[in-house]
Amino acid sequence: MLALAAVPALGQKAGEPVPRPKLVVGIVVDQMRYDYLYRYWSKFGNDGFKRLLGQGFSFENTHYNYVPTYTGPGHACIYTGATPSANGIIGNNWWVREEGKGTYVTEDKTVQPVGGTSLVAGQQSPRHLLSTTIGDELRLATNFQSKVIGLSMKDRGSILPAGNGANAAYWYDGTNGAFITSTFYMKQLPDWVSKFNARGLPAQYLSKPWETLLPLADYTESSPDNVPWENGFPGEVTPTFPHNLPVLSAAPVAAVKSLEKAAGETQPKTTPQNLDLIRSTPFGNSLTADFAIETLHAEQMGQRPGITDLLAVSFSCTDYVGHQFGANAVETEDTYLRLDRDIARLLAELDKTVGPGQALVFLTADHGAAHAVGFLQEHHLPGGGVGIGIMRDSVQRVLTHRHGPGAWVLDFENLQVYLNRPLLAQKHLDLAATQAEVAAILRTLPGVAQARTATDLQASHWTEGPGMFQENGFFAPRSGDVLTVLLPGWLEAYSYPVIKGTTHGVSWQYDTHVPLLFWGWHVKHGESVVPARVVDIAATLARFLHIQEPSGCSGVPLGEVLR
Repeated sequence: MLALAAVPALGQKAGEPVPRPKLVVGIVVDQMRYDYLYRYWSKFGNDGFKRLLGQGFSFENTHYNYVPTYTGPGHACIYTGATPSANGIIGNNWWVREEGKGTYVTEDKTVQPVGGTSLVAGQQSPRHLLSTTIGDELRLATNFQSKVIGLSMKDRGSILPAGNGANAAYWYDGTNGAFITSTFYMKQLPDWVSKFNARGLPAQYLSKPWETLLPLADYTESSPDNVPWENGFPGEVTPTFPHNLPVLSAAPVAAVKSLEKAAGETQPKTTPQNLDLIRSTPFGNSLTADFAIETLHAEQMGQRPGITDLLAVSFSCTDYVGHQFGANAVETEDTYLRLDRDIARLLAELDKTVGPGQALVFLTADHGAAHAVGFLQEHHLPGGGVGIGIMRDSVQRVLTHRHGPGAWVLDFENLQVYLNRPLLAQKHLDLAATQAEVAAILRTLPGVAQARTATDLQASHWTEGPGMFQENGFFAPRSGDVLTVLLPGWLEAYSYPVIKGTTHGVSWQYDTHVPLLFWGWHVKHGESVVPARVVDIAATLARFLHIQEPSGCSGVPLGEVLR
């Protein structure tokens, strides 16, 4: 039998490189509900969100397929194409049974900060991530010639997208107002990063009050500016505009006096600033865009002949503002109107540095958000708040009553109960039976729709509904013993009964439905309402780039944008 001659891929001549974009830019907007694209449509300019929608391809029915819908799992899912059951990122925090303590999603005590002195801020890496990312696969496909860089105000928003094989990840340290990294990536900051930090942009952004971009009366898409379910900044009488950032960012009097005493001075030479405050303003997003543009130039991203690079940019301040003020606040709308301008700046810079149509851009979100409880109650809509402490204490109290004293609940994280398994063994209690007992206790509490045990999740399979979301979000070595589902509109509240602002994390559509836009290289204008999943993003990028999917990827390529 004659052997078939190998046909050059994609109709290319022998010796020609595989056609790829010069640069892939991933934009993740933290806590962006899908409907924000259209709620603020009339206020957006023509060069940001409208440009992506008007020239790109929009998947209008894109959802997450697991819980909890938090920042860490969301960013990991986007870039690995895997659910927490495969990539191991089950939350922003979880209990480590072997160590008897909790951990943070990117915490790594084996590394040191680079560019800052805060161990909490700097001891971070992607070592908890158990799957490769699309950036890792791009590096592998090009024999590590491609550059992959992640950046964000949040550590987890830069580290998890970049992956274990990245060249660098940078995040913001509010203690010194600088973008930092860790020794996982490098021993010292590049000179260009140090020079960027030396410009002192956070202090400059905080030197002016946060005024509304438009006249206040024009924010017709939002609730009145002064409502009881919003959290103001510490020191404010009401949560209303203008927010006097120069005053709000000044260090507390006690901190100033402490500094005076330490320096032996009666008057400090400079007024200390709380540079971390910028996270809760739209100007943190502007700072992120500034740094992204600087990265494009300094690292020549997408500007080296024949090499495709990847830049992962996460805009985090939308999440901080949303948590504080809620989904219907003037502050939230103003933050998105300003973000629209920052995205326009970034797209314009891509045109100038990489070339029109030479960069492949996608935009999505790591999760959505619920309406504030007070907003729902004001409009007679269903919803409420569940006190996390009450849920944990209820389980502890009942188990103590039935089985005697002891610390029965070690942790309650991600709406999951972590039982004291050594205590159960000491008391000769069956783990599966005790898990079922706890699930029954939780089902009696207000706002709880369902509670499933880890044993049930490992013994059963769901193709839809809350069980499917929990199964996809479950990773036995890290997940809890009992996983809880709240009713639609109900929020987990650490400050119960006072519930202000909003949160996210559940499997209802306001948390799972996010935008998904592709724009640029080989992307034709269009839209689709065919169901898409966030795990499909990495698989689609792999087909655009003609590389292997990430190692844990369960997504499939979205054919409509690839045609």
